[in-house]
Amino acid sequence: MSEPVSATPAPASAPQARILIADDQADVLEALRFLLKRDGYAIHTAQSPAGVLATLESEDVDVLLMDLNYARDTTSGREGLDLLARVRQLDSSLPVVVMTAWGSVEGAVEAMRGGARDYVQKPWDNTRLLATLRTQLELGRALRRSRRLEEENTHLRKGGERPAFLGESRAMQPIRRMVERVAPSGANVLITGEHGTGKEVVARWIHSASGRPERPFVAVNSGGLSEGIFESELFGHVKGAFTDAKTDRIGCFELADGGTLFLDEIGNMPLTQQAKLLRVLQTGELHPVGSSKVRRVSVRVVSATNVDLSKAVAEGRFREDLLYRLNTVEVHLPPLRERREDIALLAAHFLNIHGHRYGRSGLKLSPSALDALMAYPWPGNVRELEHAVERALLMAATDEVTAEDFLLRRGGGGREGQARLEEMTLEEVERYLIERSLGRHEGNVSDAAKALGLSRSALYRRMQYYGIKGAR
Repeated sequence: MSEPVSATPAPASAPQARILIADDQADVLEALRFLLKRDGYAIHTAQSPAGVLATLESEDVDVLLMDLNYARDTTSGREGLDLLARVRQLDSSLPVVVMTAWGSVEGAVEAMRGGARDYVQKPWDNTRLLATLRTQLELGRALRRSRRLEEENTHLRKGGERPAFLGESRAMQPIRRMVERVAPSGANVLITGEHGTGKEVVARWIHSASGRPERPFVAVNSGGLSEGIFESELFGHVKGAFTDAKTDRIGCFELADGGTLFLDEIGNMPLTQQAKLLRVLQTGELHPVGSSKVRRVSVRVVSATNVDLSKAVAEGRFREDLLYRLNTVEVHLPPLRERREDIALLAAHFLNIHGHRYGRSGLKLSPSALDALMAYPWPGNVRELEHAVERALLMAATDEVTAEDFLLRRGGGGREGQARLEEMTLEEVERYLIERSLGRHEGNVSDAAKALGLSRSALYRRMQYYGIKGAR
């Protein structure tokens, strides 16, 4: 073996690559450890196939460098080939480089057919070995990025331009200043406020203004996950972990690694799920369902609720230690009725957005329309305003949207409100009643469903159909 050659170390900010070396000879392990540690790698070692599998079950490694022979009296490489097959079953994306004795190229070729990415011959050339490992590290990371992108396609993610965070009213000015200060910090943020006040918009703005805007933003309705899928959705699972686990799945925490995880409806999360979430937030480590392997993640958590979490803590419905983890900074969004100066600004913004969407750009709000918008109480807040503007745009017969196009209930209640209810379609009534019930029960979906005479899952299906979120 030639003298060790040290390559240019990776930048300090880059994650340290982890290599598992498997060989039954202690002197080989020591020589490779010395070489690779000088090159900046974190090293794990194993001297048997069982040791390799045990390490892969418990540790995350980036490359496996393994010998093909472990029994001193054999040179067939059968043990190594059998081990390779087991490794491929365990993690098909893990790059494997095999080591073979000089003159045993046939065994290396068979290993390549079995899934190994490359091979080196003993005694090895340090320069070639290091170059081979670097190449396989990059290819392995590229493959895992590809797998992650496939999973991310199943989640709603908005990239590109920073989302509009509008508000010039006196009530919004201190909130905007706070968000602008907090966004670059990386601190966990809890966003509170009534339904429809724009909590997810603020979460996306915080992510886009952070130091990691190019990294993933993953949103999950944490309060709507049943016990059966909670861990799989957030932490992932491995193939065969349960009946329907046909393939490995990356959970939301891993999808958001390096970026932001938005936990919507956090106040509706059951206590058992709160405990599991707290453990990951405390350690930064998780176990996919069905695996004992530790995954380490670096995720900024932004959560949202319309539930009074301090009251929920006092009533034993929410863990106090989890609240402390979530609300490093708390941002409370006021309801639209407390920021009426922003109504015209928001209405014009939504009119512009939906005008482009429906091919009706250039529409304007008439003075009577603005008066009607200012007089309306907006129980559904900004979300209701957006839906009202979209509906009015579709109803408008000219380039000017009038008060009549909005079909608003003056005063928001009483006999005029009842008359307006009678004029609604069945779907409009159902949506209205669902939003009212959620408002009365502070976003608690279970209580709202009970009041409406529905099961929790039936209510969630209707909420999904109408685009209603329990908390935002």
